Amino acid sequence: MKGDQVLTPPEPRLVETPPSGLDLADIKGQESAKRALEVAAAGAHHLLMIGPPGAGKSMLAERLSDILPDLDAREALEVSMIHSLAGSLPEGGLMRKRPYRNPHHSASMAALIGGGRRALPGEISMAHMGVLFLDELPEFQRPALEALRQPLESGRAVVARADTHVAYPARVQLVTAMNPCKCGFLDDPAQACPRAPRCARDYQTRISGPLLDRIDIHIEVPQVSAADLSLPAPSERSADIAARVAAARAIQRERYGEGGPRTNAEADGELLERVAAPDDQGRKLLTEVADSLHLSARGYHRVLKVARTLADLDGGGPVGHIHIAEAVSYRRPLFRN
Repeated sequence: MKGDQVLTPPEPRLVETPPSGLDLADIKGQESAKRALEVAAAGAHHLLMIGPPGAGKSMLAERLSDILPDLDAREALEVSMIHSLAGSLPEGGLMRKRPYRNPHHSASMAALIGGGRRALPGEISMAHMGVLFLDELPEFQRPALEALRQPLESGRAVVARADTHVAYPARVQLVTAMNPCKCGFLDDPAQACPRAPRCARDYQTRISGPLLDRIDIHIEVPQVSAADLSLPAPSERSADIAARVAAARAIQRERYGEGGPRTNAEADGELLERVAAPDDQGRKLLTEVADSLHLSARGYHRVLKVARTLADLDGGGPVGHIHIAEAVSYRRPLFRN
């Protein structure tokens, strides 16, 4: 600035992320859950997995990052800036791998949203453009979970203090997992829950309806049988699924263009109605299901978003009846009587 010395030119450098060594081929069975994981990755949709302990929910979530495409140049700069501010940028280079954050269920509201004396970004901002995995979802503090609702909708986490007011980017893909009841064996005839169905209702209602309504895909992950475990490993690997996810994301980038939504999960309003308009059969089915399941307007539009992603996985054609049918199957009611 004073002209007293010459500054060394900066050298662009990328953070080298070693391969995780995790592969979806490691998981035997759970083909429906793998399909839902692929759909969630292709459109950046929020995902809820519900199933007994040991069914593979955490294993599925841990392998999501490996089927997501790398950050593009703009995304890499955004993510690296947040991690640099938090003091966690590895080696001072740009990150190209999408972040994966897995906070413990004892995390406070400030840890999830951001705050503290220096108003640092929280887990939801550290996971910007990546995955925020909340395992044992009902065990998180209720106020902390409710605080996630606004950032999930707006893509921004606002930290307000007496002397500080800052907004951090928080465009994340939320992936959650939970047991069906406190003991986890609601549907297991060999280990039947002694307090069913009250145990399930008490446990599941720890999660509010408005938060559940913001999750696009709800799936059940059943216990894997001994027969499935004895089978050979699946032939389809994470790399095969990642190729289909990348092709679907490329279709979305071309559709929305520069400055538009990055993925189908971000599309909304008139734009969503235009790009995800189903055929006559699909519209009739969606109307019937929306009435029978009492879908909110948000739930209705999230079905459209998932259906648009399913059509993109099929090559990017119009949304048809079959896409609506599969998207609707991911909006099954969670609570049971």
